[in-house]
Amino acid sequence: MSSSGILLVDKPQGWTSHDAVARTRRLAGTRKVGHAGTLDPMATGLLVLGIESSTRLLTYVVGLDKEYFATIRLGAASTTDDAEGELIGDVPAPGTTDIDPARITAGIAALTGDIEQVPSSVSAIKVDGKRAYALVRSGEEVVLKSRAVTVSAFELLGSTVVDGYLDLAVRVECSSGTYIRALARDLGAELGVGGHLTALRRTRIGPFLVTDAGELDSLDVASSLIPPADAASALFPRLELDAQQAIDLGHGKRIELSAAQREAADPQALRSAIAPGGRLVGLLEVRGKSGKSVVNFPTDAPAPATSQDAPASATAQEPEA
Repeated sequence: MSSSGILLVDKPQGWTSHDAVARTRRLAGTRKVGHAGTLDPMATGLLVLGIESSTRLLTYVVGLDKEYFATIRLGAASTTDDAEGELIGDVPAPGTTDIDPARITAGIAALTGDIEQVPSSVSAIKVDGKRAYALVRSGEEVVLKSRAVTVSAFELLGSTVVDGYLDLAVRVECSSGTYIRALARDLGAELGVGGHLTALRRTRIGPFLVTDAGELDSLDVASSLIPPADAASALFPRLELDAQQAIDLGHGKRIELSAAQREAADPQALRSAIAPGGRLVGLLEVRGKSGKSVVNFPTDAPAPATSQDAPASATAQEPEA
């Protein structure tokens, strides 16, 4: 039997996000496991998983800003914008290794802030109901529309020459839906030498950090779970309810709030509604002097595990990085 909660996992290289969910499903003894945003198999780092009714929180995690550490290789583009694709347009040294550092700095600056970005053609974005990467692999040409994203930080940490290529170690903070592969591609194109991603590690999603995550091969689900109330309170201001308010809100009723409760946080923000004893009742929005539940969190009755890897329940999806 599994309890409800949020689980932070450090995904190893070579695993898909579905692999991580399937393993967690077996470890947790429940089919009801979902994730808030995929990572490419090549990438490592933070996956936020929901267990049982806490899968309902994933909707509010998937859109949060993220932090990545990556290696961008200048000197060749790739058919997939990363190291798993075929290299194209190779520019040998010294054409790549002697790039003026000021040009690299300017190229990074041009890709920082509010920008328009064309996602990688081998992304999880749907085109006419099919994933773009599936269309590409079947031989179709896919051209995706640009989208507005925010790159709040794009920091060059260092550079090294490797086999005639110039590898840039970078740190990126960005909005959900930003493709780090596309940043590598676009920086290489701007510099005229091509670029692709050779390493990617996600270190943060909103308030959740990879340093707090467990490794799949040694994961103890029971001891690693973040209780629903703690997870929700990391995402939203915490609102303490009295016993009657908790009962009424749990039954879907609008509840009257005290002046102190109404003033506890931004009235536009959702709040985590916590019952006496620390149980998460639901997410609440303030309307005038009352509060209304947006989503409630029932006491879980976990379903038994199965040997089959059914699709993850209530998984919040986003394009791969």
